Amino acid sequence: MFASHIDKKITTPDVDMVPSRNGYGEGLVAAGEQNEQVVALCADLTESTRTHLFKEQFPERFVQVGIAEQNMASVASGMAAMGKVPFIASYAMFSPGRNWEQVRTTIAYNDANVKLIGAHAGISVGPDGATHQAIEDMALMRVVPNMVVIAPADSVEAKKAVVAAAQYQGPVYIRVGREKTPVVTTEASPFAIGKAEMMLDKYASSERSVGIVVTGTLLYVALVAGRELNEQGIAVSVLHMPTVKPLDTEALASLAAEHDSIVTVEEHQAIGGLGGAVCEYLSETNPKKVGRVGVHDMFGQSGTPEELMAHYGLDQAAIVKKVKEVV
Repeated sequence: MFASHIDKKITTPDVDMVPSRNGYGEGLVAAGEQNEQVVALCADLTESTRTHLFKEQFPERFVQVGIAEQNMASVASGMAAMGKVPFIASYAMFSPGRNWEQVRTTIAYNDANVKLIGAHAGISVGPDGATHQAIEDMALMRVVPNMVVIAPADSVEAKKAVVAAAQYQGPVYIRVGREKTPVVTTEASPFAIGKAEMMLDKYASSERSVGIVVTGTLLYVALVAGRELNEQGIAVSVLHMPTVKPLDTEALASLAAEHDSIVTVEEHQAIGGLGGAVCEYLSETNPKKVGRVGVHDMFGQSGTPEELMAHYGLDQAAIVKKVKEVV
């Protein structure tokens, strides 16, 4: 059944809706309170990324670099070399999209202690359209050596991820969204870099079983889909994988051992992100059928978040359909 801290949220119509980017702003302030070496840089998007909360609390530890994402990455690397813990924030299409080479060479190659925040990630940015919809960012970051990649489920988990990143030594990328999304986790929910959590254990009595692996703000949708499928007689479990790199291979191996097939769910290209990571691991350890819910080799477009999620097959109906296909 649903984990105890999930059940009330998943079955309550008036579930709280909060942008996960809010968790970044709150987590950055908390990290700044814990460690005076934490500093923040932003590329002219202070309020949009919620960095303004830190700026208001610690103005002397905030740097506005302007529309210069490449410079922001390099400056942050230099600050890290001097003992600071820099957080750099922009839209994910611009950082790590525009400044990927600087992130690779000045941050990751030097194993610099810099934390990157990619805001407005995914197609749910909506009307901003394809040029601003980062659906390749996890793939870009996942392939870079030394880089940790995190996609929090909601604002509460985003805050925890930011605090954890500040305490972690090395480069970290965290993607957050602009739109309000369901708050699924609670303050009591566990979070640790590199650790997954089973959020729904299969409860249908069936010979057919599917393990759903989900990352990011689609967790709520995956849980609702999982419940629907269990009630239809298909045994489905949902594993929440907030850290895409390093992958929690122990949890994934356990899920794969207990289910006939796997379905991955992410608001990202179906290749290169969570789906790619899961397929790579299972192909070498426990080959089995994997269905991937994600954007399939297409750019985004303008529309409401709801329209786009349905159009690109990222909603509850699409998850249910994919699970039925793999069984």
